[in-house]
Amino acid sequence: MEGRPQDAMTVGLIHFMAYPETMKGEGPVVETVRAICEDDYFGAIEVTTVTDAAARKEAIEMTRRAGMKVGFGAQPILLGAKLNLNATDFRTRRAAVDRVLSAMEEANEWEAEGLAVLSGVDPGEEDREKEKGYLTASIKELCEHARGHRMPPVLLETFDRVGFGKNCLIGPTIEAAEVAANVMTYYPTFGLMLDLSHLPLLEETPEEALKTAASYLKHVHIGNCVKRDAGHPAYGDNHPMFGIPEGENGVEELAEFLRVLIEIGYVAPGKNSIVSFEVKPYGDQSSEEVIANAKEALDAAWKAL
Repeated sequence: MEGRPQDAMTVGLIHFMAYPETMKGEGPVVETVRAICEDDYFGAIEVTTVTDAAARKEAIEMTRRAGMKVGFGAQPILLGAKLNLNATDFRTRRAAVDRVLSAMEEANEWEAEGLAVLSGVDPGEEDREKEKGYLTASIKELCEHARGHRMPPVLLETFDRVGFGKNCLIGPTIEAAEVAANVMTYYPTFGLMLDLSHLPLLEETPEEALKTAASYLKHVHIGNCVKRDAGHPAYGDNHPMFGIPEGENGVEELAEFLRVLIEIGYVAPGKNSIVSFEVKPYGDQSSEEVIANAKEALDAAWKAL
């Protein structure tokens, strides 16, 4: 493909994964947000809660000066507190919804373009349909609040449904599409977020997943995973660098993913849909090393198209 990836998409970076010391809302938030804003490779940044109000305000101002698009990830909030939007128990489910409503206020401070959530743990085949109903109801409540209060639209990210990963209810893309079709009938700003990292864990190809989700797709992540080496520190859904021997996604897999994104019209010349790296350092790797690897992989995949 001629040109740069940025000619056909907005390339983003998930801040709290590239700099995992900030994932709980603390640490060098301002310094690391500044590093992303000063890197002209990126046009978008994805953040999560920042506990210090002054640091949050400074970081927000930096993203605005840089003209960055912002996405807000509530996934670390839900996962960190083991909250479940599809729990059978009403009080458990209520706690999850209330925490996302609180996060929505913070996302609004950032003027985020979307707020992403994930489903709770998979209850097993016997209770799946019931809990899909609970999940759908929770999402509709979030969407109603967002619409009524001019808050960022809600996105549902699909995750794996395997015991060595996050083992979430949603889950297979076809089931995510069913939820999305229901919710979007009432709330058309809702949509799905798909991540290349999760497809090998779901045993889905880009062709299968992206074409199934095409009508509902609002956001995309790209990254890698490890599923064949249980001793690896990134085993499961943990987003190592592209192209490692133990991993599933390198330049070839990323190019195929991009090819299908182009085919369904998500990526196109002059279009600014967000495609964000979800990559995380391990061991003695630095954030800078992991980010450089991601850029090299995307540039190589783009040239291979």
